[in-house]
Amino acid sequence: MDTTLVISLFAIIALMAAGAFFAGSETALTAVSRGKMHQLAKDGSDAAAKVNKLIGNRQRLIGALLLGNTFVEILASSIATSVLEVRFGPQAVAIVAVIMTLLILVFGEVLPKTLAIARTDRFALATAAPVLHVVRILGPIVGSVQSFVWRLLRLFGVKEEDSTALTHDEIRGTVFLHHQEGTVERESRDMISGVLDLRELSVGDVMIHRKNMMTVSADQSADQIVRALMATHHARVPVWREQPENIVGVLHTKDVVRAVLANRLSPKGLDIDTLITPPWFVPETMALEELLDAFREKRSHFALVVDEYGMILGLVTREDILDEVFGRIPDEHGAMVQAGIRPQPDGSFYVDGVTTIRDINRALDWNLPDDEATTLAGLVIHEARTIPDIGQRFAFYGYKFEILRRQRNQITALRVMPPEKTTDAKDRNAEAK
Repeated sequence: MDTTLVISLFAIIALMAAGAFFAGSETALTAVSRGKMHQLAKDGSDAAAKVNKLIGNRQRLIGALLLGNTFVEILASSIATSVLEVRFGPQAVAIVAVIMTLLILVFGEVLPKTLAIARTDRFALATAAPVLHVVRILGPIVGSVQSFVWRLLRLFGVKEEDSTALTHDEIRGTVFLHHQEGTVERESRDMISGVLDLRELSVGDVMIHRKNMMTVSADQSADQIVRALMATHHARVPVWREQPENIVGVLHTKDVVRAVLANRLSPKGLDIDTLITPPWFVPETMALEELLDAFREKRSHFALVVDEYGMILGLVTREDILDEVFGRIPDEHGAMVQAGIRPQPDGSFYVDGVTTIRDINRALDWNLPDDEATTLAGLVIHEARTIPDIGQRFAFYGYKFEILRRQRNQITALRVMPPEKTTDAKDRNAEAK
């Protein structure tokens, strides 16, 4: 066999192997899990640290791999053409085009990329070190090409953006995707989603409305105030004077108990005013994430919510924020079923109108929108564009709503029928036709 032919054959094989390396590395390094690589690097993996360095600048990485892959494939085709041209003449171009297309497609692209997809993390860790050297060598050329390309794109109004930042929506989408695939439990999905929502939710979305607030009047006697505090399970209770909207402070139940114990177990003669602490007011538009930081800074668990005019709207506690993350945790005397939601034998649910949509979605794994309304009653009023009467029925978002009780202009109870989960109804209708 001709020596030149043998050398050319080995050169083509080597170049094809290099092309397969570039193609597989590109697929593996662009599909690798950034979170897993960061954790491995944190655990001391040098290869994972190299992977993180490479994917930190994806444009440079992809540019270098494409440059290397394009160069070796063109060089391999050129060598094959020069070898076959001696034997086949002008027909060598067509022959090389067919043969090299098949070889590059199978062995240079499909095979290495399929392997990279099947063993993404392992492939990326194995190729990180040599790819890093390739990027360093080809970096100046790639940088010049990228600069030229971006100048062309800017002429068409395309601006460079940071595509490496993982946004809240991407994290949320990843979590929900893994939940659908069965790799993330519903409870974990809800907790992660709750943490992400802290930045988007405001105090007004989770506060306890003033109609449901337990308050005491400073104009009452000490005995009446103590009895009212003992009858509630709240640790802190707002105190008003002259009128309920005039909140003058907050009473801590434990402070009152200590005072009663120090007064020989008698509330008579207690100066309640000395036990009242100044109130802390926060706007309803304040983000929950900001409020949580404020709670930590002030070392407080309790705040009163006001609107833009300073009117009392309700109250919010640190536990209300934690409930958004972990869900409502019932105490030893509480029921396991979400308060305000009562399942019925026919599959429907009786729901109190003041129950928040977020609590309903979390408890029943529903998908009712909460963009325009906070409570279920608010959602029905928003969609109906009116205040419904008792007995009226509506259908929104696949759910059916029936008004059960109404007090003045407030809907207090509804019956909700969720969408049917069975999918064979359409099949039976199709067969009947």
